[in-house]
Amino acid sequence: MSAEPHSDGEGGVRALPRIALISSSFAPAVGGVEEAVRQLANGLRSNGHSVEVWTVDRDGSSAVGDVDGITVRYLPAPLPARSLGSAAHFARAAPSAWREWKRAFRTFQPAILHVHCFGPNGLYALAVRRRFGRPLVLTSHGETIADDGGVFGRSALLRRGLRRAIARTDAVTAPSDVVLEDLIAHYGLRRGVVIPNGVDLTVTVERRSEEQPTLVAVGRLGHMKGFDLLLRAFAAAELEPEVRLVIGGDGPERGSLESLVASLGLGARVELRGWMPAAEVAEVMAGALAVVVPSRMEAFGIVALEAWRSAAPLVMTDRGGARSFVHDGVDGILIDPEDTERFAAVLRRLVDDPALRRRLSDAGTIRVRDFGWDGIVARYEDLYARTGAVGEDR
Repeated sequence: MSAEPHSDGEGGVRALPRIALISSSFAPAVGGVEEAVRQLANGLRSNGHSVEVWTVDRDGSSAVGDVDGITVRYLPAPLPARSLGSAAHFARAAPSAWREWKRAFRTFQPAILHVHCFGPNGLYALAVRRRFGRPLVLTSHGETIADDGGVFGRSALLRRGLRRAIARTDAVTAPSDVVLEDLIAHYGLRRGVVIPNGVDLTVTVERRSEEQPTLVAVGRLGHMKGFDLLLRAFAAAELEPEVRLVIGGDGPERGSLESLVASLGLGARVELRGWMPAAEVAEVMAGALAVVVPSRMEAFGIVALEAWRSAAPLVMTDRGGARSFVHDGVDGILIDPEDTERFAAVLRRLVDDPALRRRLSDAGTIRVRDFGWDGIVARYEDLYARTGAVGEDR
C-alpha cells in the first residue's frame, strides 16, 4: 500500500499514506465543499502526506492542474440516463472515463480514497475501491438534505450508489449530527463520526466600526441559502434608514433577489456585491453590526466560523447543523428564517443593543479557536489510521 516515509520525531520512520481527496467540485468553483477540501489538502501536505485532489471535470474531459501546489485531476464522470440519446452518450463515454480514473489511481497509487460530497465522484470512487481494494472514507457535506437541485430526490442511481458506498466504506463523517441522522434514516448508515468544518485562523482582521452601520450575509445565491427570507426580514424590521445590508456571493438566484429588493422598496439600502475573495469577506465582516446566515437548511455553515473569526455578532438559522455548535444567546442567536416577524425582531434588537453585540462578539472570538484547521486535519489523520492504511513504524 503506497505511503511516504516520515520521521516520527523519535528516531523512527512512520509511513504516511498517500491520500486522494475525491471531491464533487473544486477550484475554480468556489463554495463550502471546495474550501473544506482545499484546507484539508493543504493541512495534510503540511503534515507530510502526499495528497492529490480528484474532482469531476464539468466538461466531461480530463485535465491535470495545480492549486496551492496540490495536483488536481479533473476527471470525466458520465452517468447513465433514461433518454436514448443520453444512454448512447454514456455507452460511448463510460469506457474512456473509467480508463482515466484507473490511470489516476495507477499514477498516484493512493492508500486512501476520501470522497467529499457524494455524487458522480462517489460512484467512480466506489468502482476504484472495488478494483484496487483501497480503504474508502466518505464525508457527506449535507448533499442529501441541503442541495438546491434536490438531486438525491430525483436520482435513484445516486440514492442506490450512496447506500452501496456506505455499506462498503471504512468510515463515514459529516460536519454535524443532522447530516449523520439523515444518512442513518435513509441510507443505511449505522455509525458515523462528526468532524466539523474549520476556518483558517491565520487570517487576522481587526474589529472596527463602519461609518454606515451594516448587516452582512455571504454565500451562494441559491434558494436553500434563504437570502430572500433575509430581505423580507430586513424590510419588516423597519430599521433606521442609514442601516444597510450587504450580501456577498453569486449564483442562480441573483436576478430574483434583485427584483425582490426593488419590490420591497429597499433600493440603495441593499448591496448585492457579488463574489468576494476571502480577505474581502473577512474585512466586510469585521465592520458589521452582525453577520446573518438565513439558510432554509444548512448542513454546517462555515460562514458562522468566518463571522466569529472577524469578531462579528452572529445570527444563524436553526435549520440544520447550527445547533451542534452554536449556543443560542451565548455566541450567536438562532432564528427560524421563515418566521419573518421573529427574524425582524432579532435584527432590530441587535441593531439597537450594542451590549448584546459586544457579548456575542466576545464569545464568538473565543469559540472559533476550537475550529482551527490544524485540529480538524489531525482528526482526519486519526480516522485514516483507524482504517489500517497507515504503515507501522520501521
